[in-house]
Amino acid sequence: MFLLRSLIYLLCLAGVASLIQLEGFELQQNALYSEETLTEHMQDILTFLSAILFFYASRISPKLKVASVLLAALTAMMFVREFDTYLDMYVFDGAWQTIVYSILACTFVYLIRKRGTIFSSIQAYTQTPSYGICLSGLVTLLAFSRIMGRGEFWHSIMGESYVRIVKNIVEEGIETLGYTLILISAIELILLCRKQLNKQHHHVGNGVTD
Repeated sequence: MFLLRSLIYLLCLAGVASLIQLEGFELQQNALYSEETLTEHMQDILTFLSAILFFYASRISPKLKVASVLLAALTAMMFVREFDTYLDMYVFDGAWQTIVYSILACTFVYLIRKRGTIFSSIQAYTQTPSYGICLSGLVTLLAFSRIMGRGEFWHSIMGESYVRIVKNIVEEGIETLGYTLILISAIELILLCRKQLNKQHHHVGNGVTD
């Protein structure tokens, strides 16, 4: 089973990389890799799915509930941030900031109510395979992509031949990789929670039978 999952994840990453390249192959020198691109839309989808899956995990695993809610809130804020152009355009200017602050406020209130189980839930999550994958995705997204996307670096190595689109491709491509890893971590968490839930049902069933 783990070999099949590994193959599926490999194909998913290969598919994401191919979709990132698709814009370049189709538009060639006219490719921009800006807000209105396939790569940006993929990031929207990846963050949205991650938020939904983490929230679902919080509903089926009492032990990992707090950690899952925190991850759902984080990925939801990432989705809102990636979707900021449309929110500002079709809702009102500054809509994405309002939504993000609202999510933060709700999360803070939730943590106050669950303060007695925060540490145990996060500790339990750090012992799951999902944690390592999610941490890798966050580091890739928040640190590595930002460092590799520094304009000074690209100006330094390209000089007068500097082309912004090259920097955009690298930065957006690494960001998309980070988002993909986070989604994979959410899937792994769901699989773990479902497995634990099935075990609980199995034990309850045996208890009733006995």
